Amino acid sequence: MIPADKSPQKKSLMKAAFLPDRGVIKVSGDDARNFLNGLLTTDVERVQPGIGRFGALLTPQGKIIVDFLITEIPAGHGGGFLLDCPKELAKPLADRLSIYKLRAKVVIENLGGELGVLALWGGEPAMKMDLMFADPRSEQMGWRLLVPAELASKAAIASNAELTDEPAYESHRIALGIPRGGPDFIYSDAFPHDANMDRLHGVDFEKGCYVGQEVVSRMQHRGTARTRVVRVHNADNVASGASISAADKSIGTMGSSVNGEGLALVRIDRAADALEAQLPFLADGHPISFIDPGEIQPPKKASV
Repeated sequence: MIPADKSPQKKSLMKAAFLPDRGVIKVSGDDARNFLNGLLTTDVERVQPGIGRFGALLTPQGKIIVDFLITEIPAGHGGGFLLDCPKELAKPLADRLSIYKLRAKVVIENLGGELGVLALWGGEPAMKMDLMFADPRSEQMGWRLLVPAELASKAAIASNAELTDEPAYESHRIALGIPRGGPDFIYSDAFPHDANMDRLHGVDFEKGCYVGQEVVSRMQHRGTARTRVVRVHNADNVASGASISAADKSIGTMGSSVNGEGLALVRIDRAADALEAQLPFLADGHPISFIDPGEIQPPKKASV
């Protein structure tokens, strides 16, 4: 008689993907925390080693210049802060921060040639490494690890994660409705509410002043946000930027998509009216539908 196998079952591997389109900016120095806190939408006082926040640098008019994830470097590694941002915007971000530097005791460095970004999802890492933190936008998004590209494979193995490719991460991101600047909204043309930053913990409405705060706070208080990134279904063969219409009336544009699911930037008031009227939605002539109609509900006005 063969004895029953009592060996523990192997846990399914997490997924991991190195993101070549991400860069890293370092801000260090005695004034680094206060310097950043006076500029960014997120409360940098809440950033610690192993804890990340989602935030953005805005124009004075409240438009997103660049969004990023930010974490703190442990004191044993020199201290300071690391900003995980779009690679093509890393140098412009560093240059823009330098404009605000004035006499602040801060050093701003572009570490794109030294550090990259490894995304992990689908479980808990077997090992919590330095410069690893939970993605603050959604619990389901997983983890971020800032690591040199040549060490990404070893880091994935140490985390008990299967190293996959960027398209797999994109599918994961889109399924969770997490916008990405470029395909899903246009930098310097979108407000934080347009990109759902208020819903993804990217704006701290209780913190002190930051660039563009007055506009963003007004939109929040008055419920004037009219454009949102929402999830859509049947998005195959629809290119990013394609117009979305209902009864020949434009209501928005398509963003990124994969495997029939995608994101779209829409005027939620127009979309809600069309949905109530049971009108079909077309993206470049292809029928689409909203995965969660609740995402297009117009905001309620603040009570007086």
